[in-house]
Amino acid sequence: MRFLLVFAERLIKPELLDHAPPEEAQPNLAELVRINRDFGGHSTIRKTLAAVVSKGDKFTLLDIGAASGDTARLLHGLYPRASITSLDYSPVNLEAAPPPKLIADAFALPVPAGSFDYVLCSLFLHHFSDEQVVGLLRSFYDVVRRALLVCDLERNILSYYFLPVTKWFFGWQRITLHDGPISVRAGFRSNELLALSKRAGIRDARVSVHRPAFRLSLIARKNHDRA
Repeated sequence: MRFLLVFAERLIKPELLDHAPPEEAQPNLAELVRINRDFGGHSTIRKTLAAVVSKGDKFTLLDIGAASGDTARLLHGLYPRASITSLDYSPVNLEAAPPPKLIADAFALPVPAGSFDYVLCSLFLHHFSDEQVVGLLRSFYDVVRRALLVCDLERNILSYYFLPVTKWFFGWQRITLHDGPISVRAGFRSNELLALSKRAGIRDARVSVHRPAFRLSLIARKNHDRA
């Protein structure tokens, strides 16, 4: 019981990928794409987008914290009429991302209010404190015309041990084995993510839990685009 209580609150620690040299970062980014593709990350993004857009829709979307751009590649295949802009602070991360792409700081977005139909941030918010998350959600929501979309990790003991337990079978790399459990401990519970969105001044956001992927998604529509 005491061990389970350790997971009652978020814990944020430094991750190796944040300061890894390119020769280590690139293979790790490729492994993160593999994890997202095979273990629920892409599935969560697909379900979240499907809740707000239709196959033939034409829209603009800003993907914040895009890393290597795997989300843009996924969405281009699903929504060929969409324009997906990948934003990340790291040129190394964005090197493999498809255009258009933007090297920028998420805390100082170089785009005006209402400049994109949608803003998506996937596996990004868990890197930051609650106060920082509130500020980010507020600024992201200001950028959208239609809806803010968030996909992130659910803090759970099962997902915490997934990478260490399966390392011999899947051959996970050193950075993945270090950063993965840290990311899970920094993840959210559904009520926490909803409460942070309310603190950001976002009304009527909806949070969904995706199992067995242990992912959360949040959809916050603008008033004129409510279903």
